[in-house]
Amino acid sequence: MSRCTLCPRACGVDRDVSLGACRATSRLTLSRAALHDGEEPCLSPKGKSGAVFFSGCALGCVFCQNDAISGADPFGIEVGEERFCEILLDLQKQGAENVDLVTGDHFILQIAAALRRVRPQLSVPVIFNCSGYETVEQLRLLDGLVDIYLPDFKFASESLAARLSRAADYPRVAAAALSEMHRQVGDCVFDGEGKLLSGLLIRHLVLPNHADDSLAVLDILDALFPDKESVRLSLMRQFTPMPSCREDDLRRPLTTLEYRRVTARAEELGFLGYVQEKSSVGADAIPAFDGTGVR
Repeated sequence: MSRCTLCPRACGVDRDVSLGACRATSRLTLSRAALHDGEEPCLSPKGKSGAVFFSGCALGCVFCQNDAISGADPFGIEVGEERFCEILLDLQKQGAENVDLVTGDHFILQIAAALRRVRPQLSVPVIFNCSGYETVEQLRLLDGLVDIYLPDFKFASESLAARLSRAADYPRVAAAALSEMHRQVGDCVFDGEGKLLSGLLIRHLVLPNHADDSLAVLDILDALFPDKESVRLSLMRQFTPMPSCREDDLRRPLTTLEYRRVTARAEELGFLGYVQEKSSVGADAIPAFDGTGVR
């Protein structure tokens, strides 16, 4: 990583000695590894997702609820490959229904190396939970190592992506990334109890004042996946205004009317998947990023 070009930002920094655009060095850094009950029902029917939260983020949205680990000074604890493998196996021993790798694309080299080593000992699905802002080249490093891709598709508008994530190329990059993810894992496969064993589950967070962009996102996904049985869609209403966000249009929660406009369009297009209750809104749902399960 002496001249890192892993992610779409291709910042070229020497991550062995300084921070990249992702605010991470080349050393694998985790902030939390514990059972988590906040994922879609098909991922963890018993509410026991084995969530591993990485530190740093290549996208860095201004409205991120996980600013403590994705912002300018992300909290994290450095771990080696052996310890990382131990953490994954320990989560499985605790009864995790999956291994859920959250925002780890800037550590994709280390993740791929560890998964090649530990996969034979994992009997639960491996989930790559990401922002959608990944290059096809990045994702190909995980080909055959991931069972379920859980990406966001955040924006249809280049100008909105530029303002909120400093990534005007997000729509184009995310569309290519999701296509590659689907190529790797194929159509959704469930067991007899409705648990997702493999496939692509796409998330979209509906933002206040931007329901029109969410509708445009649905149009993009409709074109990418004409066979609605092949993927699942999760429309999230959990947006919570964060004190650190200074964007005037993001200072209030999402309204029920805004959310219903988007869910109605998704239903009209024939998407299968999940919606959220209004109770999902609030900072109480944000886990404690304190090194739990890492130390």
